[in-house]
Amino acid sequence: MRLILVEDDKMLGEAVQTHLNRSGFAVDWVGCGNDFSEAVRGHHYDFVVLDLGLPDCNGEVLVNQVQQQQRRVPVIVVTARGSVFDRIKLLDLGADDFLVKPYDLDELTARIRSVLRRQPSDDADAGASVHGPLCLYPLRFSATWEGKPIPLTHREFWVLEVLVRRKNQVLTRAQIEEALYGWGEEVESNAIEVYIHMLRRKICPDLIHTVRGVGYQLAPARIYDRYCTGPVGVEPSDACIECSRQS
Repeated sequence: MRLILVEDDKMLGEAVQTHLNRSGFAVDWVGCGNDFSEAVRGHHYDFVVLDLGLPDCNGEVLVNQVQQQQRRVPVIVVTARGSVFDRIKLLDLGADDFLVKPYDLDELTARIRSVLRRQPSDDADAGASVHGPLCLYPLRFSATWEGKPIPLTHREFWVLEVLVRRKNQVLTRAQIEEALYGWGEEVESNAIEVYIHMLRRKICPDLIHTVRGVGYQLAPARIYDRYCTGPVGVEPSDACIECSRQS
């Protein structure tokens, strides 16, 4: 899941970005309203964490900007103002939740997950995607194959999610990386190949097709009954670079 963090405090921004990366989110961090507006024009984001106290604009303007987009994007607002009036005003503007500075990073992560569980309803299975025997539950960060849970790391889950969401397209490695990594994150040269390798081994060897010279695409659902008896085994939870070299 790709998230944009708007925070002008360098020390806090670095800490929040690092913490959310470790929690499995791809985080782009910007320090002002202009950079935020430019980023949302050129990238697809699934979540916004927005500090109101920005150097070049009132953060409330950006909350309105997010709400005016065609696609609804959840927003958590971070503010130094903690009065009841301020909280009511933020919620009326369209914020999904808020945190008052200083705040705990684990609480921020928990609130992000809580807001996601409420999108678009309180049903944890809302928004589930079904593709043959594969079921993906983005609000629960989980997947099943023929009704059995699949043990996936955060990165593996989001690779699978973007492939399911865009199953009629062939995705390049760069397109998958954009869904997984924030700006400035170091990406191993064969990281995507490793995640694809692990998904095939954990779920089904025919799950993902390689389109030589282009990228990857989820196999048509109709082939699973004919060719695949997966899952083929349970692998360690952490993807290993060496695994792909030995396969």
